[in-house]
Amino acid sequence: MADLMKIAKAELCELDAEFDKKINDDKATKVQFNPESLKVVFANQIEKPSGGDQSGPQAGQFVGAGSTKLTAMLWFDVTQELGELGTQVPDVLDVRKLTARVAYFITPHEVPDKTPKQFMPPAVRFSWGSFQFDGIMEGLEETIELFSAEGRPLRASVSITITQQKITTFGFNDAAKPPGFTRAGGGAAGTRPKTEVPDGSNLQSLAAALNADWQQVAAANGIENPRRLEAGQIIDFTRGS
Repeated sequence: MADLMKIAKAELCELDAEFDKKINDDKATKVQFNPESLKVVFANQIEKPSGGDQSGPQAGQFVGAGSTKLTAMLWFDVTQELGELGTQVPDVLDVRKLTARVAYFITPHEVPDKTPKQFMPPAVRFSWGSFQFDGIMEGLEETIELFSAEGRPLRASVSITITQQKITTFGFNDAAKPPGFTRAGGGAAGTRPKTEVPDGSNLQSLAAALNADWQQVAAANGIENPRRLEAGQIIDFTRGS
């Protein structure tokens, strides 16, 4: 247990409107317990041709807008040692004081210099060791898991979804090398992001987008036919990379 506590903590921080620089450092928050896994989903919007013969093999092959989504489950528990979190929210008795720091990133804020007024959530960066993902928090679901005898919420799980409005490769924070982090099929539990395969994908194209060796990924994940992947299949692209 002591070795697990030495693993670097995942962090949420706010970015400027260009998704370039960190801002409002006081809003950055580290998770109390690292998620067991990260799931990244790539999706393309397929559009049909506007004219001509739409019955041939090319019908429906035009690609419109795409998106990349990261989902993760975060846990908070005020009955446990808070460590670094205790410096952010002192004397925590209600777990919602911790989860409120995550909820900040889905709360719409007024966009400056817009008429009429417009509101949108802040740009957010999820980083964990060398893994980095920038986007807008699209969804947040909080579940209270434990109450005290007096009715105080003590433990909560928070499921978050962060979205980029484009198909993109992962960002890498190469300067971060948390203890216990390895890239080739090892590492502590929860250090390997998983990718859900969109319909019609093949392993070669997905691996190329992530700068991974598709043959090593296929061998590590037990994939016999890299050209035929099942929609929704979960693949660990860091294994064999």
